[in-house]
Amino acid sequence: MAELNVDYLSAFMAFLPILLTIVLMAGMNWGAKKALPLSWAVAAVIAWSYWGMDPSKIFGFSFFGCLKAVDILIIIFGALLILNTMKLSGAMATINHGFNGITNDRRIQAIIIGFMFGAFIEGAAGFGTPAALAGPLMVGLGFPPLAAAMVALIFNSVPVPFGAVGTPITGGAMKTLAGSSDSLLNILHVDPEMFKMALTQWVAIPNGLVGIFLPLLGVAIMCRFFGKERSFKPALAAAPFAIFAGVVFAVPYILIATYLGPDLPSLLGAFIGLGIIIFAAKKGFLIPKKTWDFPPKSEWESNWKSRDEDTGNVGEAKMGMVMAWMPYVLIALILVVTRIPVLPLKAWLTSQTLVWPDVMNTGSNYVLKWAYLPGTIPFILVAFITNFMHGMKPGAVVKSWKMTFGQISGAAIALFAGVAMVQLMLNSKIIDASGVMAMPSMLTTMAQAAAQATGQAYPLIATLIGILGSFMSGSATVSNLLFASLQFETAHILQLPEVIIVAIQTIGAAIGNMICVNNVVAVCATVGCLGAEGLIIRRNAIPACIYYLAITGVALFLIYMGVDPIPLEGGIH
Repeated sequence: MAELNVDYLSAFMAFLPILLTIVLMAGMNWGAKKALPLSWAVAAVIAWSYWGMDPSKIFGFSFFGCLKAVDILIIIFGALLILNTMKLSGAMATINHGFNGITNDRRIQAIIIGFMFGAFIEGAAGFGTPAALAGPLMVGLGFPPLAAAMVALIFNSVPVPFGAVGTPITGGAMKTLAGSSDSLLNILHVDPEMFKMALTQWVAIPNGLVGIFLPLLGVAIMCRFFGKERSFKPALAAAPFAIFAGVVFAVPYILIATYLGPDLPSLLGAFIGLGIIIFAAKKGFLIPKKTWDFPPKSEWESNWKSRDEDTGNVGEAKMGMVMAWMPYVLIALILVVTRIPVLPLKAWLTSQTLVWPDVMNTGSNYVLKWAYLPGTIPFILVAFITNFMHGMKPGAVVKSWKMTFGQISGAAIALFAGVAMVQLMLNSKIIDASGVMAMPSMLTTMAQAAAQATGQAYPLIATLIGILGSFMSGSATVSNLLFASLQFETAHILQLPEVIIVAIQTIGAAIGNMICVNNVVAVCATVGCLGAEGLIIRRNAIPACIYYLAITGVALFLIYMGVDPIPLEGGIH
């Protein structure tokens, strides 16, 4: 490693906005929509008073960040709209009822609904919806609400890097790594599309391989804390089916990521896997001979139960199963035909842009590829089609839009502030009158300090940084927005493979979903066990820690073996 002239005081000042975010959200239970605006304000004050940035530049880059957040908000809006549309049309009730009758074994039900169906919802919608949807569904089948909440959160991890059609990568990591002329990939003359494909592949390979064992891990935690035996043994009896489920998800997940990019691995991997394991369960393939169930409801501990007796009541199924699933089938088909480069649709959709050149005299151009964003095509498009296909009344259609606007308001505030802060910290370098860099950017300063302090042991904390980001923000996308550039710069300084380090940042952000405050509160609210949030975080920290150790071990092995998908040379100036 080259010697660095590290200014640790400057690194501490640069870290203060992030430290404040951690304290406010993890320590004081503030929501992201309150904590991130304050953190942005602190970053702006430091950029002006310590870094010496011109106020016009502070405002300009912050505004550019707000524009960047619009892309993500469109995806979130469309994802929530299709989900709300299907709830109000009755499609979700039909889908929920369809899971009854496949098997009475709670271990198998948890894998089918919590893992595979949850992964499908993550691939299509993301942003906390899978656990909040799968939790009540399991409660409706007879799961203790606390068990349903824990299992849904544990399983909502492997598919997260490619959730909401790849948003944590395309709307998170790549926004900071290639979002402007001063972005790191542009400085190093790296093709952003090539880096994105390499990142997608090296997120999918280690995450998919470790994820094969996630269904078994989730079932083991469930049996240990909620079974009569309080033992891992019932989970071991279901291990063949659990591992089989992990494999049939992981194989298409890795292949699709490698050849098609980040939009479809979770969506299609789960879609394929769901059909296979439902068929297998109906045929009794690898199903344990002895059916496992929870203790009788009269023996449940008080904190297992819901405060709301109606929780899990999904309503009456009013349409056929094929018609209920048709919106998701359309989404999958449209995404496939619009993401394959050899077909003409991708080129046409990506050419439909709205451009704001040189935003606020920052030198950065904002380009909105409105037609290519999955929030518009297919999500909003399919929502319109579903209105007619399911015969929805005008009042229900209006209600679906109102619900979606209400749900997105908090996310909008958090994302505007979070992306604005990241863009400000990315573009805070100071160039003097002679063209010499007087101070590197805040993120570069932190990266240099982290590199100097940890050296070649940095991979041990890279995954933890990703976990920390999603734990404090409630979003893998926000975690990547906050830390992808820092991870890249640190890896570059230490001459570690940048793709691998950013990949384990992205996987860490997914692991953090198991324990992040926002998701825990959301799922507890939907299953009716508010007040158990701390217990869930403590218990789910066990599988999160196991997951972290496994992913970090794989990363260290890859680095030791010399795997470097895109070797880069030269410094970042």
